[in-house]
Amino acid sequence: MTIIIEQPDQIGADVEANTAPINEKEIMFDGGFVMPHTNSFGHTFRNYDAESERQEGVENFYRRNHIYQSVDFVRKMREEYGKLNRVEMSIWECCELLNEVVDESDPDLDEPQIEHLLQTAEAIRKDYPNEDWLHLAGLIHDLGKVLLLPCFGELPQWAVVGDTFPVGCRFDESIVHHKYFKENPDYNNPAYNSKYGIYSEKCGLNNVLMSWGHDDYMYLVAKENKTTLPSAALFIIRYHSFYALHREGAYKHLMNDEDVENLKWLHIFNKYDLYSKSKVRVDVEKVKPYYLSLIEKYFPTKLKW
Repeated sequence: MTIIIEQPDQIGADVEANTAPINEKEIMFDGGFVMPHTNSFGHTFRNYDAESERQEGVENFYRRNHIYQSVDFVRKMREEYGKLNRVEMSIWECCELLNEVVDESDPDLDEPQIEHLLQTAEAIRKDYPNEDWLHLAGLIHDLGKVLLLPCFGELPQWAVVGDTFPVGCRFDESIVHHKYFKENPDYNNPAYNSKYGIYSEKCGLNNVLMSWGHDDYMYLVAKENKTTLPSAALFIIRYHSFYALHREGAYKHLMNDEDVENLKWLHIFNKYDLYSKSKVRVDVEKVKPYYLSLIEKYFPTKLKW
């Protein structure tokens, strides 16, 4: 089976492990990966003001997301979905479930998620052939979007996708469509609306509650099923939608030393996650054995979801 994505011709748009430290200044696309200037709608990437056919829907999405993602909501979701009592299936079976999922919060992508997963993984594999854990992170980073499906509770889009951010402290102004936070019940709560809120300096992002969605869910699934992926991979899975941090530099006062090192890998990953949304041919049957071998290396045969 070959997947073809109709877009412009240029390529675009707590577990212990050893990952070699890298110099952030050396982050580059070693294999010649080319970043396009525009997405599939002809606009710059992550342009939430562009008058595209999806702009109004994206803004309405973030209004609901910012109103309802509160400390109480996040704690409730983590408790409920942390039970991992909904389905037992393999990683690859979960990949196949995403064929019907389209992310309404994404202004750059209007294709089923399985195509994006393979684009991302294969682009990383080309440029970083020796980092197999990073290839697998590319494949599985969005699997938590199965929360949109009936067997996972069919959560609304605002509770599954979109940019993520900490709850329990002040909402940083760099967060897209920040104005809608004024209707969030935590916005005027003095326990939650200061710089640190319920946290402390350098407490570590693993101690910070993030807005609930596919990122945090997949992180819980991987961790609780005792994956052997390195901590950098789990960091990528949990924080790849945390644009206020890895694009705007906000919330660094909450990071510990391990977070600082892992952020360097997230910066590498994010360029492939964002800019690989393009016209790329992926021969699924050809690459499937390779990814099945990685799944077998880093995960049990069946996972609880």
